[in-house]
Amino acid sequence: MEMYFCPLYSGSSGNALFCQYGDTRLLIDAGKTGRVLDEALAKIGAAPETLSGILITHEHSDHILGAGVMARKYHLPLYATQDTWQAMAGKIGKVPGDLIRTVQAGKSFWLGEIGVEPFSIPHDAADPVGYRLWGGRNSVSTATDLGAFTDYVYSNIAGSTLVLLESNHDPGMLRANPHYNAQLKARILGDHGHLSNESCANALLRLVESGTRNLILGHLSGENNTPVLARNVSEAALLREGIRPGEDVQLAVALRDETGNIYMLKETE
Repeated sequence: MEMYFCPLYSGSSGNALFCQYGDTRLLIDAGKTGRVLDEALAKIGAAPETLSGILITHEHSDHILGAGVMARKYHLPLYATQDTWQAMAGKIGKVPGDLIRTVQAGKSFWLGEIGVEPFSIPHDAADPVGYRLWGGRNSVSTATDLGAFTDYVYSNIAGSTLVLLESNHDPGMLRANPHYNAQLKARILGDHGHLSNESCANALLRLVESGTRNLILGHLSGENNTPVLARNVSEAALLREGIRPGEDVQLAVALRDETGNIYMLKETE
């Protein structure tokens, strides 16, 4: 049975990722308005009322903007860590008690036919997590909003069939950005900020060595990066190690304001 993944949106202006295995359909984050999420799901033929739930990574607005609306409108359970629930309580409106689900990093669970493994990520939020989702022998991992690609993060996503990893910014563009003050620049560049193109590229090399063959660059900054630049940095790193994008591995960029491609992972993969 195939596993499907689609980055509906991935970027500093909003994040929502779709995953399906069997009859189980999930969103990771809901960082766009309910209307925009409805339209994106319609584009890929997934009615929002058929979702089994929404997994929340952390409480920043670009990850939860439409979470409360979607939960209430379609009676969808929301999954988040306890500290994340407390941090986003005043941001998403009242959520009925029967839709509140609490997850914990390091404690896996089943959500329908999909196995869910939350893991901690280094970011300036209450208790942020990434997710590894299992469908049969395939797994999809998402790790964005992390200031560093730690050994712990690596150990949780190594060998995944597909990984969406943050390639947020070009450090030179960020430092020269006149719209960002020194404090914001330091936050983004810090170990609990966001992953640069170069750091992402180095992480991809480790992931390819672990067996991952489908790579997606995500959560690109709208001001401090471009899709072409992010891809070029990762492609160059792969080529230096003799890894050919398009042949040895598949490399793509998730877009900020446009519904992405649907990836089908066959059971044999």
